[in-house]
Amino acid sequence: MTTAPPKPTPSELEMLRLLWQSGPATAKQVHQAAMEARPDMNYATVLRLLQVMHTKGLLTRDESQRAHVYAPAQEQDSLQTNLLKELIQKAFSGSGKALVLAALRGGHVSKKEREEIQALLDQEK
Repeated sequence: MTTAPPKPTPSELEMLRLLWQSGPATAKQVHQAAMEARPDMNYATVLRLLQVMHTKGLLTRDESQRAHVYAPAQEQDSLQTNLLKELIQKAFSGSGKALVLAALRGGHVSKKEREEIQALLDQEK
């Protein structure tokens, strides 16, 4: 029986999002991408974060090149599903309906996203 990787911290989740968008990348490439959203982020911080994430099992690391290449150890959908299950259990007493209603009522869903959701619901009928 394998255990799931630990839940990423907000900073780790930010690095994962960058890697999911770009694909496998060196620390320098991740740093450049991170600086677009957070110009204060320095290279040493990114490198250390990637190393810690590798140790925790959140990333894989290809050491065959001079510059190591990092990649997420888990697919985006898989990790998001696990995080969502945990959120639904903890914050919504296991109710997916309560989560969806909170998102819809809280203004977190754009008109376009509502249309996409409606189309998905219509397909299910």
